[in-house]
Amino acid sequence: MTNPQDAGLGVTLGTLGNSKDTTKKKSVLGNSATDPNKILPITYKWARNYYKQGVANNWTPEEVPMASDVELWKSKDGLSEDERRMVLWNLGFFSTAESLTANNIVLTIYKHVTNPECRQYLLRQAFEEAIHTDTFIYCCDSLSLDPDEIYNMYLTIPSIEDKDQFVVDITKSLLDPNFQIRNTKDMQQFVFDLVGFYVIMEGIFFYAGFAMMLSMLRNHKMIGVGEQFQYILRDESIHLAFGVDLINTIKEENPEIWTDEFKQSLIDAIKKSVDLEQKYAVDSLPRGILGLRADVVNEYVAHIADRRLESIGLPVQYNAKNPFPWMSEVIDLAKEKNFFESRVTEYQQGGSLGW
Repeated sequence: MTNPQDAGLGVTLGTLGNSKDTTKKKSVLGNSATDPNKILPITYKWARNYYKQGVANNWTPEEVPMASDVELWKSKDGLSEDERRMVLWNLGFFSTAESLTANNIVLTIYKHVTNPECRQYLLRQAFEEAIHTDTFIYCCDSLSLDPDEIYNMYLTIPSIEDKDQFVVDITKSLLDPNFQIRNTKDMQQFVFDLVGFYVIMEGIFFYAGFAMMLSMLRNHKMIGVGEQFQYILRDESIHLAFGVDLINTIKEENPEIWTDEFKQSLIDAIKKSVDLEQKYAVDSLPRGILGLRADVVNEYVAHIADRRLESIGLPVQYNAKNPFPWMSEVIDLAKEKNFFESRVTEYQQGGSLGW
């Protein structure tokens, strides 16, 4: 089973281990011999483990207080214009991206992934995407932001529009209700789109934004929004790990799809996503703030991309170092608050921030 703690910072995603029962002729996709209503016996234990981790990490945005964020946001001298720009750009991208990921899961991935324990996790993931969507509603309401401005940024900000359109283009089979897996070519298309959805969308496009927003938290600015991004990152790390194990399981069960030509198409798509994410970083950070510069964020994006390539058995392309070693600490940090100032739910759920 993949360890989701990595989030691209040193641990290889996608380890299948010995969790698959090879004595039974079952497969994770389109298996007519599989009863989707019969979850026992478990065939893919990694999927069941991800479901349990998701349940243990349950949270809602209302648990995070926003009073200090509201005060800072409304203060004339609280944030620079560049800091406000960075926050708005990330709220604008994530608010629509979470809806896109939820649609992919509910409308198509669930239809083709017939294994019951994988489907159980997909339902959990869809719920978490709904929580993430609710988070951005909560942020907009708390900060009195113009929802039309935030939710239309995928149409008004070119670097955000380019990212969203790229994901739509490379997940066409996931968005096509008539798509069916009938042969090797169809299987390759489905895996290509899974890579677009899990590896690129959730594994690369989200991470520059995470680094930016968690740098705010690290500098004690917009703490409420930063904590919510921390929770989202924890969820997304498990989503990514599940997606990688799903892709690697399909590869293992259908080795004929893993041709040199197909592998190169995946490498090309991931390299294109790096270009788009780096342009987004420059757009979000036209000048350096909080110790962040666009060129440093771009190095981080390249580093993350190499980890994603390795996770699905493809060669690294950038050999980039990780310029943000503090990201691991932020990801793993549990909430530590005075007992008398915290609610019961924060003790029940906040403590599971560390894996």
